[in-house]
Amino acid sequence: MKKITISPITRIEGHAQVTISLDDKGEVADAHFGATELRGFEKFLEGAAIEEAPRITPRICGICPTVHHLASAKAVDEIFGAAIPPTAYALRELLIAGQQISSHALHLFFLGMPDFLLDGAAPATRNVVGLVKANESLARTAIEARKIGQRITEESGGKPIHAVSAVPGGMSFALSEAKRAELEAYAKKAVGIGQAAWGLVIAEFEMKKDLLPLGTVTTDFLAMTSGGKYETYDGTLRMTGADGSQLGEFAAKQYADYIEETAEPYSYMKFTKLKKGSGFYRVGPLARVNAVDAMGTPEADRMLGDFRAKFGRIAQHPFLYHAARVIEFTAASERALALLQDKTITDKNVRTPTGAVRNTRGIGIVEAPRGTLIHDYTVNDKGFITKANFIVATGHNNRAMDRGVLNAAKQLIHGGNVEEKTLNRIEMVVRAYDPCVSCATHTIGRMPIMLKITDSEGNVIREIVR
Repeated sequence: MKKITISPITRIEGHAQVTISLDDKGEVADAHFGATELRGFEKFLEGAAIEEAPRITPRICGICPTVHHLASAKAVDEIFGAAIPPTAYALRELLIAGQQISSHALHLFFLGMPDFLLDGAAPATRNVVGLVKANESLARTAIEARKIGQRITEESGGKPIHAVSAVPGGMSFALSEAKRAELEAYAKKAVGIGQAAWGLVIAEFEMKKDLLPLGTVTTDFLAMTSGGKYETYDGTLRMTGADGSQLGEFAAKQYADYIEETAEPYSYMKFTKLKKGSGFYRVGPLARVNAVDAMGTPEADRMLGDFRAKFGRIAQHPFLYHAARVIEFTAASERALALLQDKTITDKNVRTPTGAVRNTRGIGIVEAPRGTLIHDYTVNDKGFITKANFIVATGHNNRAMDRGVLNAAKQLIHGGNVEEKTLNRIEMVVRAYDPCVSCATHTIGRMPIMLKITDSEGNVIREIVR
């Protein structure tokens, strides 16, 4: 039996690899996606004061730190029994909208879509640098979109990355009128960028319809909703079947009754399954647009209708995560605009005083750009953490990526024939999920990528290097 290793997978957050086993006829026997780094945040949080958690946990990731900050803050609010003021709630909503805008802009233009926009280009130019050379105007728009999200995050979170504003009982500072007006203008611009991006992405998928089935898996879905509408900060978790059936909803504090965690020997990342339906599910942009009845904002709802008309009420193809990200980018931009047009967002009452620990356990759940994020803390009566458990979006999607890699490999590899294009197509399936393995840096074609083919004894019989 031969083994193929793709390491590292490029244009993702963190370090991961794909291993593919071939039988004696050169056909795919098995394949796995695996995380190759260990983080350990849950363990070294033990002993820390619970109020420090919202400041520590953003360091888990440099791409999506804000959602760790907010999930942690929600859990801490529960431990102190604090109901945050309405303005603080609005500011936290604005903060998570900024994160969605920033993260989706990053993935759409810099990580994921170069595979489509620059399809056929050499590996060294199939990245953001190549995008700048091929379409400078589009590249400038991409940078502007990312900037808008970062500015919203900075002004509502205190810093452009690793936000500090969410504290027990609310927010540590109010938004000034000058900053409100500035951010309102940015949000208006973001809505326009979303509209333009929708046309671009749909046109690309129309031209590359043959790629859509690659790595497809059929799953159930899990996503937060509020009365059936799109929600990212606070709501119930809706389980939707692969056939569109409603499998039920549950509150944050009930998550352990519905989600089971497991481990596999080839990955440091946890696997999960639902205790209802098939058990096999996904989270993230595609799950959210499948689960909701409506996005709740005009342009995003128009896009949702267009999406469902083209791809069905329940979409399963992994590359449609990219289209779903555009819908969410637009929804986040419209939500940010609505929040900023309400001048009560500058009210100075942004924090409820807190005292002693009231509950020894707190659970905070938000929708991260990549999917449902769960923070669960247990503390002693003095407020020091005795146990922490995080279920991140990539953990929810781990099994789907694993199965998707196997399906893609079986579709692409026959007779042991493996070329660079095959390597990239398999990576594309992983990139569609935008996995966030950690806060590691991203490669843009300069890092050597090696595909090794070995025999059953581990001897290298062929290498492809790019």
